[in-house]
Amino acid sequence: MTSETHETFGRVGIWSGALHASRTDDAGRGAITEAVAELEELKYGTLWIGGSPSVDDAAAVVAASRTVTVATGILSIWDHSAEEVAAGIAEIEASAPGRLVLGLGVSHGPMVPQYTKPYSAMVAYLDALDAANPPVGPRRRVLAALGPKMLKLATERALGAHPYLVTAEHTAEARTALGPDALLAPELSVVLDTDTDRARTTARNMLAMYLQLPNYTDNLLRLGFAESDFDGGGSVRLLDALFALGDAGRVKARTQEYLDAGADHVALQVLTADGGGSGLPRAEWRELAEAFGDEL
Repeated sequence: MTSETHETFGRVGIWSGALHASRTDDAGRGAITEAVAELEELKYGTLWIGGSPSVDDAAAVVAASRTVTVATGILSIWDHSAEEVAAGIAEIEASAPGRLVLGLGVSHGPMVPQYTKPYSAMVAYLDALDAANPPVGPRRRVLAALGPKMLKLATERALGAHPYLVTAEHTAEARTALGPDALLAPELSVVLDTDTDRARTTARNMLAMYLQLPNYTDNLLRLGFAESDFDGGGSVRLLDALFALGDAGRVKARTQEYLDAGADHVALQVLTADGGGSGLPRAEWRELAEAFGDEL
């Protein structure tokens, strides 16, 4: 990763599926605005809008902040045309140049009725972004890449990759596949709870849905896990490989494992026992920022 890219993304960011202004009321939008402003003050490098956001969602987060990088994590290519996305990004660029990074993904067959030939569909979408006026070029986009073909595409046609629900071992393999220069910014889900059993329950409550999606289970099988690891929301071995469970010091140590494996940036998703990853866990975000200190 170049020094310019490192400065753009920082080492640690926040990934949140709750930063969707389009899916809430005025009070909810106010809460998002306040949370985004605080996250920027806490000096997180990048704010990732999770859960299939729109460009409008990204525009709201950009408007609520001043300098922090904002990324979609991940916008589904099936939900928005490339022309629509390019036009929306052009509007954002006019007032906040260089602040938005477009994260793109092919989603999952069970969630998308028109899902077919995902790799070819992504190539065609990237072609359309290149042809748009103005274009959204490779330096302004990242891909949700897990397997070898999409990782190769991420280094050829984008700034790099933003893998979701991956281990540190996958990060090492992805770095090899991407080469030394492409951005590698995995997501890491964390549970700030020193009660190990309770933390694993929180993790399982989130993981159970993803274990129904072949893109993720196929990737985990490639990494050496077995079908039995998917039973009951995930084995202890699987949970401990995919999540950071424990206090802030433990989360910091797990994040370092991903950085040591080749990640340039790690996007932390905070899960809570009462809300999973659906709320705005501002106290936990503060706790993590304090633990990382100047290393953000």
